[in-house]
Amino acid sequence: MSPPKRPDSSLGKIITAFEGGIITRVITHPYDSSRVFAYEVTFHLRHPRVAAVASQKPPLHFHPYQEEYVEVLEGRLAVEVEGVEHVLSPADGEFSLKPWCNHRLYSPVTDVHEQTKGYDDGWDGEKTVFLLSGEDTDEMFRLDTVFFENWYAYQDLIVVNGEKIDLVQVMSMFDAGGSYLSLPTWIPFSRTIARAMGIVVGRWVGGVLGYQPFFKKWTTDWDLACRKMEMSIFHRRFSDRKATAERKMLIGHTV
Repeated sequence: MSPPKRPDSSLGKIITAFEGGIITRVITHPYDSSRVFAYEVTFHLRHPRVAAVASQKPPLHFHPYQEEYVEVLEGRLAVEVEGVEHVLSPADGEFSLKPWCNHRLYSPVTDVHEQTKGYDDGWDGEKTVFLLSGEDTDEMFRLDTVFFENWYAYQDLIVVNGEKIDLVQVMSMFDAGGSYLSLPTWIPFSRTIARAMGIVVGRWVGGVLGYQPFFKKWTTDWDLACRKMEMSIFHRRFSDRKATAERKMLIGHTV
């Protein structure tokens, strides 16, 4: 039996990325409180930062341990699953992404000036709003708010600050979030190999080289992040419980 769900200390938090182009609100799922995370995500499609990367699809990836769910509330969202693109609208309801399936999410139109063409339901092409959630799991390395806070912040460094993407850093974060970059499906046992690569490169080699999956400056529940990192001998040195204790003491003195 799974342990009781840990309360999300980030509930109600607003995670802003791409200088306001992507807004993620941490919520309780409206009809399934057992989900380990639930977000209301808004893509402002005409925002300069979002428009600038509209033609670039995010990397294909998969989650071995969790089923993920997407439900469009406004606009359109493309969900690619095993090479097949599904353009979702509010009429489609909840769309599930099974464990191990290769997938990615993105805007279905790359040209912001063409956003509304082909749609007759009054969508103005300004934004897409959708629910993103996932099932709970006993795995500590899983999709949750700790992962998403750090992943969004790292993407900001690339898109907003212009830093060069570091594949080892990406694999380190993805592994700690129970996620792995997909390999071409024609490779035999591609998912097994991809997961092994994520662990070896992201966790083992990355840990030795000083790559940490979570950062205190980006994380609301640092205590949980430390618990996750302490699960791996390669990440334990990045766990700083003293910082958590000092923050709790400071809060206690100010109440």
